[in-house]
Amino acid sequence: MVSRKVLEWLLEEDQPSVRYLALRHLVGRPESDGEVAAAHRAIPERGWAAEILARRTADGLWEGSEDLYRPKYTATNWQLLMLSDLAVTRATPGIEAAAERWMERFPLTGGGFGGNSRGTGHHCLAGNMVRALGRFGYGDDPRLRVTLEWLVKTADPKGGWSCWGKGRNLDSWEGLSAFAAIPRASWSEEMGETVERAAEFFLDRELSRQGARYPPWFRFHYPVHYYYDVLVGLDLLTSLGYSGDRRLGPALSLLKRRRRSDGRWNLAAWHPDVTGSMARWYVAHPKDRPTPVGLERPGEPSKMITLTALRVLDRVERAG
Repeated sequence: MVSRKVLEWLLEEDQPSVRYLALRHLVGRPESDGEVAAAHRAIPERGWAAEILARRTADGLWEGSEDLYRPKYTATNWQLLMLSDLAVTRATPGIEAAAERWMERFPLTGGGFGGNSRGTGHHCLAGNMVRALGRFGYGDDPRLRVTLEWLVKTADPKGGWSCWGKGRNLDSWEGLSAFAAIPRASWSEEMGETVERAAEFFLDRELSRQGARYPPWFRFHYPVHYYYDVLVGLDLLTSLGYSGDRRLGPALSLLKRRRRSDGRWNLAAWHPDVTGSMARWYVAHPKDRPTPVGLERPGEPSKMITLTALRVLDRVERAG
C-alpha cells in the first residue's frame, strides 16, 4: 500500500512524530525497537510537537490560560489535542501538569471531565479529552473511566451522540473516538454494546450520508480538533475493527481517488471555511471566532494526511 519513496518521506527525521507513527503503524516495529524508541525520544526536541511545546506561557499552558478553551485554536485545549496526535505522552515534561489543569477546568458531575463549570457534560469535549488523555497515558485513571461510563449512559439509545444532548449526528464523532483510544480489553460489556450501536450509525450512513451534502466532509483536513470528514470517519471505524465492512466502500473509493500519482495525499484545509451563515454568526459572537492553526500548507502533500490514509488502507488490506 505504500511505495518506498513515500515511506522514506514519512520516515524523514525532521518530523519525529510522523517517523515514530510510521514505524509503528506502517512498518510494524514494536515499541522496544531502537529506531522507534529514538524517534519517540526526539518528539519533544524537534518538529511540530517541539514547536507547540515551545509556545507555552510561563504557567506551562498556552494562550488564554484562564479559559483553556478560548481563543480557538491557540488555547490549551486545542494544543493538547494536537500534541496527543503527535505521540506526546505524559512523560514529556510539563504535559502531566497541563493535563491535570485541563481536567480540573472542565469537570463532569460524578468525578469525570468534559463538562462546563457547573459539571454539565458536553459529549464532544468529553470525547476529545478522553481520546487525548488516553494517548497521553491516562488509560487507567479513574476519572477517565467515569467519563467513558457517562458517555455510555448518555448516548442516543439508537447509537451515537450529539455534542450537547439528545439526538445524534456524524459531526459528533468524538464520543466514539474516546473508546478507540482505550484498549478493548478494558471495555465493559455496556461499552462494547455502545460502540457497536454508534459504529452502526456511521456505517449505515456510509460515513457521509446525513442530510444535505456537506462539502467540508469531503475535504481532508488537519488539525482535526472537533471537525469531521470522511478520512476522520475511516480512521475511526477501521481503528475500532470495522475495516472489512462493505459499507466503507464509498468512503474508501473517495480516499483512493484523492491519492496523487506520487502516492501521497494533499492537505485540503486546516478547518472548514468560516463563510456563509457561520461568518454572520462569528460577527455576532466575536470571542468564538477561530484563529487559523495548521502544521502544513493546504493544497500541498501532507505527511499527516498521507500517514492517516495509509494507516486506513493497511487496516483494510489486513482485513482481507
